[in-house]
Amino acid sequence: MKQFSDIALLRQNRKRRTTSEEGFTLLEMMIVLVIIAVIAGLITVNVMGRPDEAKATTTKSNIGSITAALKMYRLDSGSYPTTEQGLKALVERPTTPPVPSSWAQGGYLSAPPLDAWQKPYEYQSDGMSFTIRSLGRDGKQGGEGVDADIDGKG
Repeated sequence: MKQFSDIALLRQNRKRRTTSEEGFTLLEMMIVLVIIAVIAGLITVNVMGRPDEAKATTTKSNIGSITAALKMYRLDSGSYPTTEQGLKALVERPTTPPVPSSWAQGGYLSAPPLDAWQKPYEYQSDGMSFTIRSLGRDGKQGGEGVDADIDGKG
């Protein structure tokens, strides 16, 4: 008889356990959703507030790549493209003097470079050295932060 009462007690305990652990209440689900929304909001504010900083970093990296292409051009031709020839000389063989004696087939870049704000770089060269510059987000000389000029020299 005792065995039957022990089995009955086990069944009662099992029923209690299952009913108390069946799932989350609506209140618990709402609390979890609010926490997720707050975290998503914080992340969005931090990420969305910095696209121009990312563009400035991209532009600095692009200037490094353009500088490398200019150095390859100089190795082949003996001088950097002049200011008049511009960065277009890295894409198409220049026809204005000084015309390079040797120029890489296919060019040094696939397209004329633009900064991350889709504006052309300023390029100045006397043939022996060069300066390349992005005017930053505002497109004006000077500025601070993401509006500051980004320079490269060689």
